[in-house]
Formats: sequence, C-alpha cells, structure tokens
Amino acid sequence: MSLPPNFGQAFDLSSLTKPKVDPTTPLPGIEVSVENLSSDILPLSLVRPVIVLMWSPRSAESVEMIKVLGKLEVDYKGAFALARVDIEAHPQVAQAFQTKAVPYAVAIIAEQMVPLFEQSYPEAQVRMVMDKVLTLASEQGIGQAPVEQMEAEEIEAMDALEAGNYVAAEAAYKKWLSRKPSENLAKLGLAQTQLLMRTEGLQLNDVIAQSMAEPSSIDLQLKAADVEMVNGGVEAAFTRLLHAVKATSGDDRIKVKNHLLNLFSLIDSSDPRLVAARKELASALF
Repeated sequence: MSLPPNFGQAFDLSSLTKPKVDPTTPLPGIEVSVENLSSDILPLSLVRPVIVLMWSPRSAESVEMIKVLGKLEVDYKGAFALARVDIEAHPQVAQAFQTKAVPYAVAIIAEQMVPLFEQSYPEAQVRMVMDKVLTLASEQGIGQAPVEQMEAEEIEAMDALEAGNYVAAEAAYKKWLSRKPSENLAKLGLAQTQLLMRTEGLQLNDVIAQSMAEPSSIDLQLKAADVEMVNGGVEAAFTRLLHAVKATSGDDRIKVKNHLLNLFSLIDSSDPRLVAARKELASALF
C-alpha cells in the first residue's frame, strides 16, 4: 500500500536539546515505524480515525500529550486509535508527517492526513478536537460521531469554550461544582478556563520581557508563569514560581504558593515534572 499524496517534506530536530525524559510508566498508543505505517496504521484509518502524535523523549510536553490522548482513547471507548511517532527513533516517519516541532498531532481518516495541533493543550480543549475529528470521520463513513452522556453544565461550558466565551464557561463550571463539589472534571475544567482567561490576549515574549525588566514584581511573575504554562512551558512556569517562593515572605509568599498550587492542579499527578516541583516547593517552605 502506498502512502497518501499529502504525506511528505522534511523536519528539523535541532531544537531538541533537552535531556531525555524517562516516562515512569509505559506510554499508551501504537508506536509507528516505517514498517507498520503502511501495513497497519493506514488500513486501520479505514475503520476508525487514527490520532498520531509526534513526540520526543526529550520533550516533556509531548510525553504529557501522549498521556492525555491515551486517557481520552479510554474515555471514548476506542472510538479512535492512538498512535505515536518517536521522531528521534523514526525520523523517516516524522518526515512523512511533515513534522516541524513536537508535540504535533494529526488525524488519519480514510488514509488522509488532517493536521490537528502543534503544541500542548489542556485536556478540555483536546477533547473538543477529538469530538470534531470523530464527527468528520463519521461524515466520511468512518466510525461513529461521538455520543457522550455529558452533564448539562459540561455541555454549557464546552459550548462557551468553543465560542471563546471564557466568562460563561467559568460560570458553567462553577455551577457544576455547586451541584457536585467533588467532581474532578469540573475542577480541572474550571482551572483550565481560568488560566485561559488570565492569559487571553497576552503575548509570551512581551510578558517574559516585562517580568525580566521588573523581577521583583510578583504580579508580573505570576502572569509570566501563566503565559508559559498555556504555551506548554510547564517546567519554566514551575521554576519561575519556585524561585519566587524562595525569594519572598509573608503574604507575597502565600500568594505565589497558592498560584503555583493552582498550576499544579493542571498537570497529571504522576508527571515527573510535577513530582519534582512538589518536592522543591516542600523544601522551600519547610
């Protein structure tokens, strides 16, 4: 079976200079190689959409995205198949997918590639993308459109997020939590939405420059950490606020600590970056 005509071009690994991440647990998804791309992955896309994530063991953000997609594959009861390409182990496959950076996700539907996203996103937004992929696939006779039993407030929040109305989404999540205070999905959705609200309209480089110009400004350090977080810079955000915790005292330290704990809530509890940051925070406080 030949590759579809929309596969091709080159990619650059020069930006991957970080030490390799050692995942603490096996990663979900089918590992794609030159051999199984044509024999297994493309034929599978004729039955159900295949989400392929380009990743690198040197990119913690891409490892995290694999885990998010793996969770969604289970949540959606296998409505899509997850596959992953280690771009360092399989550079020819990464080239076929026109990879320029990681994480980079594409959908394959009926052997045709549909680019999805080229950076990390919160689970709530990735879930919305998956819904659109399944709907698109069903329109082409592949699989079925998503049919989920969602809470009314969750639907309200998702609709608001899709429309870019973060205020309405926040209100919906708060309403959900008032009815079900222990609902983890609502807590996560609220935290993610509030992060999007705080960073709306902000440019990463501008905010970082402002924080460097005024390193003693707590508000600017919090803003910079938020922007780093929403742009996939989890380690940078954690490092910034851990430094601020060590450099402050009293009410300022409490303010920074609480903000950092809020960012912690956005990351999977088993993520090695979170585990390390929690240890460093405990050491700084006690």
